[in-house]
Amino acid sequence: MQVMRKVRITGTGMYVPPRVVTNHDLAEMMDTNDEWIQQRSGIRERRYVDPGTGPVDLGVEATNRALEMAGLEAKDLDAIVVATLSSEHEFPGNSCFMQAKLGIPEIPAMDVRCQCTGFLYALQVGQLYVASGIYDRVLVCGTEAHSPGLDFTTRGRAITVLFGDGAGAVILEASDDHERGIQSVHVHADGTHAKKLWTDAPGLGHHPRISHEMIDEGRHYPEMDGKFVFKHAVLRMPQVLQEALDANKASIADVDLFLFHQANLRINEYVAGALEIPPEKTHNNMQVYGNCSAASIPMCLDECVRSGRVKDGDLIAMTGFGGGFTWGSALLRW
Repeated sequence: MQVMRKVRITGTGMYVPPRVVTNHDLAEMMDTNDEWIQQRSGIRERRYVDPGTGPVDLGVEATNRALEMAGLEAKDLDAIVVATLSSEHEFPGNSCFMQAKLGIPEIPAMDVRCQCTGFLYALQVGQLYVASGIYDRVLVCGTEAHSPGLDFTTRGRAITVLFGDGAGAVILEASDDHERGIQSVHVHADGTHAKKLWTDAPGLGHHPRISHEMIDEGRHYPEMDGKFVFKHAVLRMPQVLQEALDANKASIADVDLFLFHQANLRINEYVAGALEIPPEKTHNNMQVYGNCSAASIPMCLDECVRSGRVKDGDLIAMTGFGGGFTWGSALLRW
């Protein structure tokens, strides 16, 4: 029987575009205000791309920073797995365009479309690639440019105020240290609730795939049943986090750092409170970056690694929930 290798994160990187958009800026475009947004989400500001910049560019920047930390060059990579819900084009996926910009043709490049849980799904794919010995070095990147696809009218305010643009990346490599590295990744989905958080059009289930009527109705913008999503997020996130802990015979007290998907500060505070996780063991950045979907968890990880918040031997739990519905959790020993 083949022995599975241990897999470690050897480099992390993040990148956000320079343009800062505050709640006050949004209030000039739609009927909202800073107090309303902060009360419901905890978000004060976010970053937006400028015209001509997309998720591929953000992903390449984050990747280069992760490669630098790992002491590698792009040519050292064996495979690319990109988690994203904001494709620059209907096809091919962002991963192929990233591969081209990184200048590493021929290696496999795959998109993972699992929305805000996408990084955890992609991490599991990358872990299995390396653990099985198929590849030695795998890039896992979450990258999103939401802002070009948001509705900046009062009709879309409930969703538009939440999202930002950014990217986070990690480099996975095999390790001889069997105590450290990714312990396990656990992911789930429930498609019966897919339309509670989705974008209806354009889509090949429609004939035509997009029409003037759809555009007039705003069906090409994301839709969300906020209360329904909140209810399921605060149920599923603790469940899957506990699943990851149980699989590794660990407890809440054993974890040094909890990184939750950055959708809404109220969700993260609720989950932490329900599990009696002390605030000092968590890290949130949606206050300044908004919800960056598949990029949010690796962005948090990179911030904590570079600030010295993460120490050798720390046990880190990463947990997310997103459209689909999808949810997941990963446990790693740094």
